[in-house]
Amino acid sequence: MATTAASSLQMATARPCMSSSRRAFVSSAAMLNGNFKLASWTKLSSACHIACAQPFHRSFTSSSLKMDKFVTKAMAGASENKPASGLPIDLKGKRAFIAGVADDNGYGWAIAKSLAAAGAEILVGTWVPALNIFESSLRRGKFDESRVLPDGSLMEITKIYPLDAVFDNPEDVPEEIKTNKRYAGSSKWTVQEAAESVKSDFGSIDILVHSLANGPEVVKPLLETSRKGYLAALSASSYSYVSLLKHFLPIINPGGSSISLTYIASERIIPGYGGGMSSAKAALESDTRVLAFEAGRRKGIRVNTISAGPLRSRAAKAIGFIDMMIDYSSANAPLQKELSAEEVGNTAAFLASPLASAITGGVIYVDNGLNAMGVGVDSPIFEKLDIPKAQH
Repeated sequence: MATTAASSLQMATARPCMSSSRRAFVSSAAMLNGNFKLASWTKLSSACHIACAQPFHRSFTSSSLKMDKFVTKAMAGASENKPASGLPIDLKGKRAFIAGVADDNGYGWAIAKSLAAAGAEILVGTWVPALNIFESSLRRGKFDESRVLPDGSLMEITKIYPLDAVFDNPEDVPEEIKTNKRYAGSSKWTVQEAAESVKSDFGSIDILVHSLANGPEVVKPLLETSRKGYLAALSASSYSYVSLLKHFLPIINPGGSSISLTYIASERIIPGYGGGMSSAKAALESDTRVLAFEAGRRKGIRVNTISAGPLRSRAAKAIGFIDMMIDYSSANAPLQKELSAEEVGNTAAFLASPLASAITGGVIYVDNGLNAMGVGVDSPIFEKLDIPKAQH
């Protein structure tokens, strides 16, 4: 089962410019909401000086695609030696690989953008069947508005790699996938091959992001889920993270960071989020703790997962009730506002930074506090209680 970009409910999945800065390899499942809050972006990038836009020839390469683009690179400016005030998130000189980015609409894109705003260089892994559309959209400028960083420059994706994280190596790929026209023209897209390609191109990375998932039977209740559908959900949504970290660990620099995305269905009942996806998220969170120990002891790598609230991404719409979940969250969470993808992206930037140097093995909730609630306060049962509401 091919892996798709992860939704806000986490259901689903250039020739390198060699510079002194390391690049961030960002792999596709969640996408960035187009509504950005400039103030929080400004805080995030307070210590990041980003070069003004200037034309130069760039090749976006995943297969044979080439692009001439006006782009800018998140990098240190002339004032980088000046002392910065406060505790800025500074990822200059870092390289990130983000798995699961296939459009500009989900958490994966938001994470890439926040990392870039903090100074990291971005690489992404995109699900093979979505690769051509994603690259074409970038080439035609469809995502330019979403690429705008706090200073007005555009986020640069240094290189896009084809990726299907369901398959660890070429020997795992069945014949029907090898001959599938959706995979025609792409090569080296298994997890092992993607890691080898990144090593060949850049040598190492500092940040690994898993933002992908897929549950082919997500709309089915657990009691109606087939063994095949259940195992497919675990393969694409949880073991894929184990595989990514296993194959990328040798090229992650000591002290680096690895981040995934989970959902509260791992520990609470969310009717409609079925097909084994709740089990997959529970497995992902358990694996996060074990991987934190193993990767921490081996190379000092920190491993955390972000439990994000619902987002109106394209992938989330496949579940069928995303609007209802957002309304429920707004009505019942301690913070009565709609969650933005940017808020999840900024949390990832913090976790990837030295400011989170002692945080590992954790589930970090970014959901306006909904995880803390024991009841839905919008229930008629509580209508006679004087429950405070947000003041706008």
